[in-house]
Amino acid sequence: MVLRVIGILGGMSWQSTQGYYQLINQGVADRLGGLHSAEILIRSVDFAPIAQMQKQEQWGQMADLLCSHAKSLEKAGADCVLIGTNTMHLVADEVAAAISIPLLHIADATAKAIQSANLNKVALLGTVFTMQKDFYKGRIKELFGIDVIVPHAAEQALINKIIYDELCLGRINPGSEETYLKVIRELEAQGAQAVILGCTEIGLLVKQKNCSLPLFDTTQIHATSAIEFALT
Repeated sequence: MVLRVIGILGGMSWQSTQGYYQLINQGVADRLGGLHSAEILIRSVDFAPIAQMQKQEQWGQMADLLCSHAKSLEKAGADCVLIGTNTMHLVADEVAAAISIPLLHIADATAKAIQSANLNKVALLGTVFTMQKDFYKGRIKELFGIDVIVPHAAEQALINKIIYDELCLGRINPGSEETYLKVIRELEAQGAQAVILGCTEIGLLVKQKNCSLPLFDTTQIHATSAIEFALT
């Protein structure tokens, strides 16, 4: 069998990019057996300057950067591109327009998984950009008819701080998991039927066994969409 080549824009952060690599290879091995693994190209960036540009809301510059890297993946032989981060899907439309191969959108894959579970109201946790701006929750509502709720501003700031100050650095703090679980319980009281772990690092911290609501881990879901593409 000839596998299609998966291109990953990674490094944002590398903690989750390594998860993509492991999940995709394991998924291909599970489906094909033997010594099979995935055909993957990764363009892993230095996250520090991108994180600084995020703080300064320099989305145009970031779009140009990711478009350039996506083109390089296509030129190197990728058959599709994944942006291995939820937040940077804010520039997904620009990236998709810059290449002639498919961009596998993380929000679309997640919404389809939620639809398959017959749910219509979910909570979203992620960076402040993902929780506050409309590129993610608006897309899920408009294209898939799923209502998305988010924590209040103070909790958003705390969730965001844990992502950048701990998870992106590989620091797993049990107290931070409890902070997230407390927020999830509050969102459940507001009618959330499930929770989107809308930052590719959150799955490193929050575990289903400790949570009363179903968790939709976007890293796992996105990786699965890439596996299905590669094997099609």
